[in-house]
Amino acid sequence: MTSLPRLLLFSLLLTALWIVSACTVQPGNSNAPANAPVNQLTPISTPAPSPIASASPAQQASVQVTLPVLNALLADEAFVREAKTKAKLSDEQIDSLKRTSQAEIDRLRASNAEDTDTDGTDAPARTAEQLRSLLGEDKATQLTSLANDFWAKGGPDEAPAGSEQFQMLPGPNAVPTDTRVVVNIPAFRMDLFKDGSLVKTYKIGIGYPEFPLPLGLRKAQSVIFNPSWTPPDSPWVAKMKNAVPGERIEPGSKDNPLGPIKIPIGLPSLIHGGKSPAKIGKFASHGCVGLTTAQVKDFALLLMQAANNQISPEQIAAYLADKTKTKNVKLDKVIPVELRYETIVLEDGKLHIYKDVYAQHTNTEENLRKVLEAQGGRLEDLSDQQRRQALDALKTPPKTEVVIDVPQLAQKGYPVAVNLDDGRGKPPATRTKRT
Repeated sequence: MTSLPRLLLFSLLLTALWIVSACTVQPGNSNAPANAPVNQLTPISTPAPSPIASASPAQQASVQVTLPVLNALLADEAFVREAKTKAKLSDEQIDSLKRTSQAEIDRLRASNAEDTDTDGTDAPARTAEQLRSLLGEDKATQLTSLANDFWAKGGPDEAPAGSEQFQMLPGPNAVPTDTRVVVNIPAFRMDLFKDGSLVKTYKIGIGYPEFPLPLGLRKAQSVIFNPSWTPPDSPWVAKMKNAVPGERIEPGSKDNPLGPIKIPIGLPSLIHGGKSPAKIGKFASHGCVGLTTAQVKDFALLLMQAANNQISPEQIAAYLADKTKTKNVKLDKVIPVELRYETIVLEDGKLHIYKDVYAQHTNTEENLRKVLEAQGGRLEDLSDQQRRQALDALKTPPKTEVVIDVPQLAQKGYPVAVNLDDGRGKPPATRTKRT
């Protein structure tokens, strides 16, 4: 089977399930032209290692597979083949997994439990317990690893054969030196870098705990204006008055949750608009990065400019003028998109400890030490008060985040937000970029 039919099959199968919901790459909207160039600044000439495997310990939180995620993956023949060969699962075990994961989808449908603002402590733990019960410890571990890796890749590689590939930046709080997008899931933050300079920061909405954002390296290769939407067979769709699973919702319809623009970043995820300001900084999507309409228009313009497309706000407005007409614009340069999970971040003399929203157990003293050591510091070098504040924040989960002043590490770490767009439509607070 060639890569294109496999991609279409994967997309069509996922469309029938929850995870593609508002985050589906529609068939026909392929991400990249055959001759799409690849960023030349930090490529590697050999196939990249698994994004999770190449990440730092602080980044290695793998968004442990949930039953709804597994339900989507089991609809893909390639994943099932790998589960049989690599995890040594039998046909009977595959069928049992399908029944169990579908039962979880049915439970969510009955209880509407997917639309929640609670944390994700329950979903992965419950899934792990059920997998152990069905498969035993060893096979459950193998399947979870396989699912996480498959999930991180975002489907078949769409890059041209022989092209150079990207990789996750190593080390905690790694700062890009090239052009790329960095999403830190627990911080509800997305940054656009151009040639190593932070251009703009956006506050975002993230996937619900049952439908988490994947973790790993993705690529943005096109911007789609006025996208259509095909509702999945999902509990949250059942609440919509004018949406029927499998029936296409036209571009510009008030029932289309994608908003005016979507940027595919590998199945099943998108960066898209249409979110209300109240959802920014919260759980807001089914496996996607959510922005308001104003945010996504601004981000699309800056992303295309960073990719060397000749584009202006007037051209963006022209593409959006006819809401019924879909326009797919290829990026002149592929932009890597890092989906990170870092709950401990040092930013210019301030230590941020974020809530572990997907229950990845990353708020540990070990990870704290690694973050400090990456910047030439040590936990022992902190004052008694700083050290106590940091360790207390690790033991007692913060509601959102704890910020601790560490002036001795000023000018070190990840950049502070630049021109922060928090989705409320107010002028951003500008910050001086440090060189």
